[in-house]
Amino acid sequence: MEGLTAPRIHPTLAAAEEAARAGGEVALGYYHGGFDVTLKPDQTPVTQADREAERAITSILGRRFPDCGFLGEEFGETGPTDRRWIIDPIDGTKNFVRHIPTWAVLIALEEQGEVTTGVAFNPVTGDLLSARKGDGAFANGERIHVSSCDRLADAMVLHSGLNILRDAGFWSGFERIVDAAGRTRGFGDYYGYDLVATGRAEVYLEADLKPWDIAAVKILVEEAGGRLTDFSGRSTIYGGTVLASNGRLHSAVLDLLTGR
Repeated sequence: MEGLTAPRIHPTLAAAEEAARAGGEVALGYYHGGFDVTLKPDQTPVTQADREAERAITSILGRRFPDCGFLGEEFGETGPTDRRWIIDPIDGTKNFVRHIPTWAVLIALEEQGEVTTGVAFNPVTGDLLSARKGDGAFANGERIHVSSCDRLADAMVLHSGLNILRDAGFWSGFERIVDAAGRTRGFGDYYGYDLVATGRAEVYLEADLKPWDIAAVKILVEEAGGRLTDFSGRSTIYGGTVLASNGRLHSAVLDLLTGR
């Protein structure tokens, strides 16, 4: 990291940070208190904390930007789609329910199909990652950059879960990456992107994703100098898969993943 302070904060970024802290406060109360866990139709867990945190977030953002729509994990799509907030109130709910302190509130602003603002806030640690298009990426107010590693043999490669990559049909490609990489570790959810954006890892692979899992972290990685695509190389939050990297290794990893 460089010890540079953030530029004057953009109004959308200020609102996203405020909303993330408000949603995080709600979720943290349940995290330290108690909650019931139910399963959605896709068999992923959900708690009162997820729902109430999303309500707190949309309340703040709706007052600040009444012309924007929403796409949230818990309450779906409402309002305009050309300019909308994309929200994951608790990214890492499985960690949350096990009291593993690696989860975050994710908020992004999508404008005409492009993510322009992103925030990831971990209420347990107080760490705040933020980015606005063209202004760079920051962690707790300090500028962050991806690593300069340009050899996969020296790289740290992260994944969100072995069974997820296997079930998505990319096991052979992942094996090729593992064989070429210096080290592999499993750091899932927002934290994998955090490690890439801050230069502590070079590559992160994740599958079985929704847009709210990707939107905020996409701009964080990109504004830190990295690259984020789906497994076919498209710069999108709607592909269901993600390869995030420091940029220098992206093409090589894509080739290994797809067998090109």
